[in-house]
Amino acid sequence: MGLNVTQICLGKDCTEDEILEELLKLNDDPRVHGVYLHLPPAALTNRVLNSLKPEKDVDGISDWNTGKLVRGPLSTGFVPPLASAVLHLLENQEDSLEGKTVLLVGGESPFRLVLQCLIERRGMVTAKNAVVLLDAGNVDIPPNWGRLGVVMICFGSLVLSSLHSLFSFIVRQNVVRSCTRWLQEQQYKPWRLRSLKLQPLTPVPSDLQISRAQTAKPVNHLAEEIGLLPEELEVYGRSKAKVRLSLLERLNSQPDGKYVLVAGVTPTPLGEGKSTVTIGLVQALSAHLNLNSFACLRQPSQGPTFGIKGGAAGGGYAQVIPMEEFNLHLTGDIHAITAANNLVAAAIDARMLHEATQSDKALFSRLVPSVNGVRRFSPIQISRLRRLGIIKSDPSSLSPEEVNSFVRLDLDPEKITWHRVVDTNDRFLRKITIGQASTEKGLTRETGFDIAVASEIMAILALADSMEDMKSRLGRMVVGTSRSGTPVTAEDLGVSGALAVLMKDAIKPTLMQTLEGTPVFVHAGPFANIAHGNSSVLADKLALKLVGEDGFVVTEAGFGADIGMEKFFNIKCRASGLRPNAVVLVATIRALKMHGGGPSVSAGAPLPTEYISENLNLVSGGCQSNLKKQIQNAQQFGVPVVVAINVFRTDTPAEIDLVCQLAKECGAFDAVPCHHWMQGGRGAVELAQAVKEATSKPSYFQFLYDLQMPIVEKIRTIAKRIYGADDIDVSAEAQRKIDYYHEQGYSTLPICMAKTHLSLSHLPERKGAPTGFVLPIRDVRASVGAGFIYPLVGTMSTMPGLPTRACFYDIDIDPITEEISGLF
Repeated sequence: MGLNVTQICLGKDCTEDEILEELLKLNDDPRVHGVYLHLPPAALTNRVLNSLKPEKDVDGISDWNTGKLVRGPLSTGFVPPLASAVLHLLENQEDSLEGKTVLLVGGESPFRLVLQCLIERRGMVTAKNAVVLLDAGNVDIPPNWGRLGVVMICFGSLVLSSLHSLFSFIVRQNVVRSCTRWLQEQQYKPWRLRSLKLQPLTPVPSDLQISRAQTAKPVNHLAEEIGLLPEELEVYGRSKAKVRLSLLERLNSQPDGKYVLVAGVTPTPLGEGKSTVTIGLVQALSAHLNLNSFACLRQPSQGPTFGIKGGAAGGGYAQVIPMEEFNLHLTGDIHAITAANNLVAAAIDARMLHEATQSDKALFSRLVPSVNGVRRFSPIQISRLRRLGIIKSDPSSLSPEEVNSFVRLDLDPEKITWHRVVDTNDRFLRKITIGQASTEKGLTRETGFDIAVASEIMAILALADSMEDMKSRLGRMVVGTSRSGTPVTAEDLGVSGALAVLMKDAIKPTLMQTLEGTPVFVHAGPFANIAHGNSSVLADKLALKLVGEDGFVVTEAGFGADIGMEKFFNIKCRASGLRPNAVVLVATIRALKMHGGGPSVSAGAPLPTEYISENLNLVSGGCQSNLKKQIQNAQQFGVPVVVAINVFRTDTPAEIDLVCQLAKECGAFDAVPCHHWMQGGRGAVELAQAVKEATSKPSYFQFLYDLQMPIVEKIRTIAKRIYGADDIDVSAEAQRKIDYYHEQGYSTLPICMAKTHLSLSHLPERKGAPTGFVLPIRDVRASVGAGFIYPLVGTMSTMPGLPTRACFYDIDIDPITEEISGLF
């Protein structure tokens, strides 16, 4: 039958725990599709029987299989081979036994019960037209039982021996059934999503109150509803779980669903609600239009959560829940990034200390230690030798010159680009001096801290498409330059393998749910000013397989469309190979009034009167400038645009109607008001219908620039076509670095502009759609591992500071109930 069979023999005196250990190994081995327990009756304890996975119990002896056979259809469990043998003998008599009776004598209770049920399902009644002796060795057979016309089957050892081939065949049949069921389980499954009901209140309570009032589905139930297998889930508590990347291989042939990006107009400092729109849209698609949909969001940093912005789980009745877990730690990905990033920093300074205080011979002796009298290069050291052009594997064969090249990275302290990170807003760490202890032998240098989400490792996590790809990118990270001008990488430091180990769990997206029970992937959270500002490629790819060909994946890009959307297309789509079907451009009346000439808006300050009373002139000005330009920016990539007006309570019907009219005149496929904050998915149904229609139209996606263009020309293309600049002004320092990156072979990387998110230009105070300006490029840096060049436009802070009154003033926990208050 083509089966591979392995016999596992245990000692006669083996313990129950030893049996369980073997069973658990077989349970977890995906190559094993059936387990038959040929053990003494005393060893078949309840603990042993019920530790075996029911789907592998081809002997049908677990309580689960017994219960299924007694209560349910035979298609879901396994018929015990011995019971099948009895039925085979009964059904192969000359006279039909249908309607006749069978007497069962002796036997253990579970097996007897199963056999009785099976006989009755065949149309026989358990009485006495046939006699089955299940335990013949202990039963005295009355002579009159053998009278003419009664079929008697005696299961003594001799009979069982004669039925061995039949019994063995049935066992093999059950294994084939198990394998067939397993193969069917591997196929894509239609969703059976159970939506959660919302009962919106007026006035709308706080986000935390709304989140706490909803009872989330257990995450393993949600996973089952959307077609995930139990072995693809790593559960973290009740409401969140990591999803293994093996899902991509299992659903490799499954067509992708529709791919939708949520971007926005240039925002006010308050933010315009892209995350809230993203969540409201998927709630509308799944809970109200019965279409499979997935939201893919970034994980929020602890810095803004305790700083001034607060949480980032959406808002109102369009949230990810539980919002406390979403905003605090989640599954520890940011902590893993912090640990990995700071391991690199420690390796840099330790290597510089050891090189400064040891000879070549001493360094070589410590880097390639003698173990039992033998020196061997580690695999990562062999890789370094290859990069140096040294094709040797025997440490003793290196010349003194080769030893020198191998042991000395010779990092220039003035050209180390790697910072330490911490996920807290701490302005006093922006510039520090390290090495001041006497043990560091005077090797002090200036460095600094970034916030953890600004780490290049975070950008790598968001762009990697496999563990192998992530490991390769981590190794390519450039941490500084040697005194001879050679880039020094994490792999040169010998640390890249350890980084991959620290990131092995972080690479798996985290599954959560919205208030209405629709699925969400939360994964990665790179800054949108110095990095590409999008959630992970892997989350999008997993979600596109899970939703099915007619489903929708809605992913969000940070800040305005000139930053997050442009980087999504030119960087993320290049890395993933995915092509979007539509863009949802989020606009608020508040932001449009600001771009139409309204007064400044500041976080924490009351809104000026213009923003809370009707003003059609300001709205029109903002539409004709910023909204129009951002629609045009999306259209340059060949993707249809749906404008989503995130409605606030102070917006008037006339203002909303005006935005819808002008957005369409500016080229939007459609423009609709959204009330998801107050109503949940029901308030975004019109948006969902517009998105569905837009994605049904053909899109003609194209990149803004060719990667073979020189670095300066790629920067100029973005500045002129996306920002509206007349030209760029590249500083001498920036040009020097551009020339260096060209020499090192980095010139074909895409561009990741680092500029303010508060204006299309480099000046935050210039609103609308500025023209007539020259974009200054003061510096250019490379994130080689992440795979992009990032020019700096103006001064970019990579470590925020805390305000006078930070959010943490309001955050507290009840020590009795452990309920959190004041989070948002």
